[in-house]
Amino acid sequence: MPSRNVVKHYSQDTFYHVYNRGVAKQLIFIDNLDRLKLISIISRHLDPTNKSIKSDGTYYRKFNQDLELLCYCLMGNHFHMLLYLKSDLDALHLFMQSAITAYTMYFNKRHKRVGTLFQSVFKASSILNETYLMHISRYIHLNPPSYKTYAYSSFQYYISQVHPVWINPDRILNMFQGVNYAQFVDDYADYASTLQNIKHELANFSPSTFNKVSP
Repeated sequence: MPSRNVVKHYSQDTFYHVYNRGVAKQLIFIDNLDRLKLISIISRHLDPTNKSIKSDGTYYRKFNQDLELLCYCLMGNHFHMLLYLKSDLDALHLFMQSAITAYTMYFNKRHKRVGTLFQSVFKASSILNETYLMHISRYIHLNPPSYKTYAYSSFQYYISQVHPVWINPDRILNMFQGVNYAQFVDDYADYASTLQNIKHELANFSPSTFNKVSP
């Protein structure tokens, strides 16, 4: 039987919680240079102004017309992303395949290792409920214990007035009519009431089972 959320049937105009962790729960980010590398890989595929080229002189494929990154968090042995698939049904799979392949090649070369880096094919769970969508964004941002100052999540862009073009927090923030998003994240009582539902959705992919890192 296939793993939960591995067999994916994508739909247009749909939100997806995408996540993965290291094989045998090993680290996929040794230090901050590794985290910055994955961010740069994401940028070159989602930033239309990024003119990075491959070794053969061609440009990297852009997915910004079909895909939006809404929030993310890069931890020690796992990552979370919240993506919005607009049109091309292959865009999410191809984007993640490109990003994970490029990052694995970089990681193995830099850290002098061979073989698989991630536990399996990335997981993707569709989100059809607006309330659940809001809570997923908070769940992602609350992964680091010191989430308010953690440099490798999108929370910084949710509490400031500026953000890079490769991420779009406004699609989530626009749901908060008259409600402060930072206060929403701080609201642990409400978070606790939804945590069990999220844990059930993620099966054994709970943040309590991971090695957390300090910023």
